[in-house]
Amino acid sequence: MYNWLRRLFSAPQQTAPAAAPQPVAVPQVQPARVQDIATHAALATQRDQVDFIFSSWLFEAESHPDVFTNGNEDAILAALDATVQSGESGAHMVRRMPGVIPQLLQSLRNSDFSGAELAHTISQDVVLVAEVLRMANSAAYNPGGPIASIDHAVLILGQDGLRQLITGVAFKPIINLKSGSFTRMVAPRLWAQSERCAMACHLLARDEAVDPLDAFLAGLIHNVGLTVSLRVIDRISDGRQPVGSPTFCNALAACGRALTVNIAREWHFPESVSTAIVEQDAQARGKAVSALGRILLMGDHLSKVDTLTRQGRLQAGDRQIQEDLSAREIACLDELAAVGERDWVTVTSGR
Repeated sequence: MYNWLRRLFSAPQQTAPAAAPQPVAVPQVQPARVQDIATHAALATQRDQVDFIFSSWLFEAESHPDVFTNGNEDAILAALDATVQSGESGAHMVRRMPGVIPQLLQSLRNSDFSGAELAHTISQDVVLVAEVLRMANSAAYNPGGPIASIDHAVLILGQDGLRQLITGVAFKPIINLKSGSFTRMVAPRLWAQSERCAMACHLLARDEAVDPLDAFLAGLIHNVGLTVSLRVIDRISDGRQPVGSPTFCNALAACGRALTVNIAREWHFPESVSTAIVEQDAQARGKAVSALGRILLMGDHLSKVDTLTRQGRLQAGDRQIQEDLSAREIACLDELAAVGERDWVTVTSGR
């Protein structure tokens, strides 16, 4: 899937036949600088606090009575571990791209794309119409007045804006109203944070020798495995014991990362994206990682801070949160805050 996206996002060129999938190899990285290690140590404490609040909000577990797992949570983690160890990627549980999206991305390859043709194609999909108009009217584009025309919205967003929006729609989960309670509650929240993480990673990649598309996709898919895990939670949970203890959430995050990497491999995403996800645990301990790994760590952190601030779990402009952030990172947080709320998932009635 990644190679397909890359071909559509890049200028047309001759490409060699795709090689057989190879295991993701962790690339060599430069030794950590002293200031990097100090920054990482400070961020680890911040991240632990923010992660705890975020996980409690995800599962509405602020009143969870225990720190450690109960029998219900142990059964869930055992089932997830079996899934990870079985080699099943979980990719079959993720939505495939709608038919109109490949056509749109193909059109967006050309710098002289026809706005009228794009508007016509977009108008064939009601979900895309809503997304394009919503984004064009957002504070990020500062339209100055209501935009109700698809043709006008296409001009406002431009090529890069449309690429990011359409890619986001391609991965956007569809939540069946007959899904289990955890999927209905947690999946929309995870997707909201994923889109903001993708936005943050794209912003942070501006000043790094990192492909902006890789940064955007790393942020967008980093929760895919965790979203897949929700189906297992719905299937295994007995409903008699609560779900969401700190120990459970930490173990669940590790399982989610493993599933995300498996899915990224099956979709032929680049090694840099898979490695950045693997590196998140190492980065939290202050070890040297790749540039994309650092961007994903910070993008994840900033997007969680932004999400929790919107939910009233953190105070806007909290000095304790911002004291170890650079001016660039604070500016990124401010840009996230300027983007309005959206309907993050498509909901269907199902059967």
